[in-house]
Amino acid sequence: MRFKSHKIWIFPENDINTDVIFPGRYTYEPLTPEEMARHAMEDYDQSFVEEVERGDMIIAGNNFGAGSSREQAVSCLQAAGISCIIAKSFARIYFRNAINQALPLVISPECSDYVIKNKELLESDEEKIEVDFDNGVIKIKEEVFSFPKLDNQALQIFKAGGLVEYTKTMLTKSR
Repeated sequence: MRFKSHKIWIFPENDINTDVIFPGRYTYEPLTPEEMARHAMEDYDQSFVEEVERGDMIIAGNNFGAGSSREQAVSCLQAAGISCIIAKSFARIYFRNAINQALPLVISPECSDYVIKNKELLESDEEKIEVDFDNGVIKIKEEVFSFPKLDNQALQIFKAGGLVEYTKTMLTKSR
């Protein structure tokens, strides 16, 4: 599984919580993922909602996705087109929800620090980031960062398109 960024969204703050990713005021409205995408990160960066495109990546600090266990915080970014999120760390429940929804996450403090430190250069250059999940490698310019590869089951869930699709496949195979 490989991804190459379209645009890089750099959110250097730590503890960006699920209420910022998907505003809590929309939590109990029956929105489709596409409707949720129109509100993704709107309280953090209004330009995100207007400019995000399929294939974009997010680079973040520590504990991205802190807060509640609401899956909308994953679904809205995925529906907005985010292909991958690289952060120093993720809240555990956010990480699990992302696997369930097949939104690839990468834990790489070194890569996150490099991107945040070089934010102006990378944003103005629109530098592409390549993420290779099979080999646990991120490439930016001449820089190469490694990250812990996902275990086989998590990788299979991603490749199936999420936990629901993976479960359907496994149930079909077991018959």
